[in-house]
Amino acid sequence: MKAYINVCDVEKYYGGDAGVTKAVDRVSFQVAEGEFVGVMGASGSGKTTLLNMLSTIDSVTAGHIYYGDTDITELKPDGLAKFRKQNLGFVFQEYNLLDTLTIGENIVLAMTLQNKSRKVIKKDSEEMMRLLGIWEIRDKFPYQVSGGQKQRCACARALINRPKLLLADEPTGALDSRAAETLLETFQKLNETRRATIFMVTHDAFSASYCGRILFLKDGQIFHELIRGRKDRREFLNNILDVLSMTGSMTHTATGTGEGFSAAVQDQRTGGDGDVR
Repeated sequence: MKAYINVCDVEKYYGGDAGVTKAVDRVSFQVAEGEFVGVMGASGSGKTTLLNMLSTIDSVTAGHIYYGDTDITELKPDGLAKFRKQNLGFVFQEYNLLDTLTIGENIVLAMTLQNKSRKVIKKDSEEMMRLLGIWEIRDKFPYQVSGGQKQRCACARALINRPKLLLADEPTGALDSRAAETLLETFQKLNETRRATIFMVTHDAFSASYCGRILFLKDGQIFHELIRGRKDRREFLNNILDVLSMTGSMTHTATGTGEGFSAAVQDQRTGGDGDVR
């Protein structure tokens, strides 16, 4: 697969004369087109800072980030805004939907801002809502639907303009286990059927098991990498848990997740069928 993102010796410092904190420490990696990459690490490991730099929300202290031939660390504010609009989609833990608009209108708004024609807007929005299973609630307002449905709406809004990269920051953090699983299966479907490139930050091993590759961060550095390859998701989840247990992140991960993680771990240890495939 062709490399789409190339992160080269990136560093990020915070602070001043009173003291400097190195949030990201000489990190380098690539993401290929069509990959589903996860980043894991304990709180303070630098994973969200890394995502913020990839998404142009934050700037690097040193190093370079290339999207194809474009070095985003060299772009000025207007150039960064244009780059975000044309290339990136965002899904956050908070849904960030507009409460005065219906589910359908929240999604259509993203296309309207791109000056798409009414014909294209109608066709593409219906296709996306049907794909994500929210067509039936298109006329409801955010306060009338569940958290999982809100997050799928946020996902549809992020993907409706076909961004080259979907960035997800703890997207299942506010969801119950069933809604989280539905969202992750949606990500997996979009990755497999549309070759969507996805970069997801998570502390949840169950969520990470949907990825094709995982980077593990500790103290701002990548210390380990797992590639799923031909493994089924049960085996991959077990590999993830092994890495977390070796690094002492197991306690953080187990206490920071919902029912999905606990059920998956119990199922993994007992050999039950469960939902891990």
